[in-house]
Amino acid sequence: MFFLLKTLLSALIIALVSTLARRYPGFGALVAALPLVSVFGMIWLWLETHDPARMEAHVSATFWYVLPSLPMFLFMPWLMRCGVHFWPALASGCGLTIVLYLLMIWVGPWLGISQ
Repeated sequence: MFFLLKTLLSALIIALVSTLARRYPGFGALVAALPLVSVFGMIWLWLETHDPARMEAHVSATFWYVLPSLPMFLFMPWLMRCGVHFWPALASGCGLTIVLYLLMIWVGPWLGISQ
């Protein structure tokens, strides 16, 4: 039942963002940029574990793993301004993000990020 609640709330957020973005692209982007998934993830983790050490590790690692995803939001629009269509731009942005995530996984232990 708890899994279904988590799934429903997550789906609602995605539907809200896409609906808002159709009419108000900037506002839809603002809602998408809110760390709602992270906040819900923290709430679910806390409700399931009540473990402060695990929560600290999760929140701190989340910060470091958000950083490699940010360049995608500059790279994709740049590609599209250069005439690249949406799907290849999306694939390239995701590819860049994967490479940066792998780099973060490699550099992470030097930053004190545990896997």
